[in-house]
Amino acid sequence: MNVISTKLHSRIDYTTSILFIAMPWILGFNDVLPATWTLIAVGCMSILMSLFMDYEGGMVRSLPMAAHLNIDIATGLFLAASPWILGFADEVYLPHLLLGLFEVAAGLMTRRVAQSDEADTLEHSQQP
Repeated sequence: MNVISTKLHSRIDYTTSILFIAMPWILGFNDVLPATWTLIAVGCMSILMSLFMDYEGGMVRSLPMAAHLNIDIATGLFLAASPWILGFADEVYLPHLLLGLFEVAAGLMTRRVAQSDEADTLEHSQQP
């Protein structure tokens, strides 16, 4: 079920990355350091990865979209489980769980090839 275009996914990536970084202050749990730094690390990693992705929002376009989506799924699973893995579930868990599940869903529902790549493949296959 690939209903999210790579163009929309790139917008989601940058928006959620900023949200990940700001979430501890927005919801007021910035004093819970493991919870805060987990979201900051995931947000920074996501921005950096997005800059190098081979999709409409990428600047360098060197990493394949399929790898990006697999990393999104793995990161989302870690983020969802991080309150229990890192031991801060007694203080805060819902933002990490919800954002992690959102990231998994976005990774599963996005097309695995950028639209420009699909057009190039189609164009080359139609030439004699």
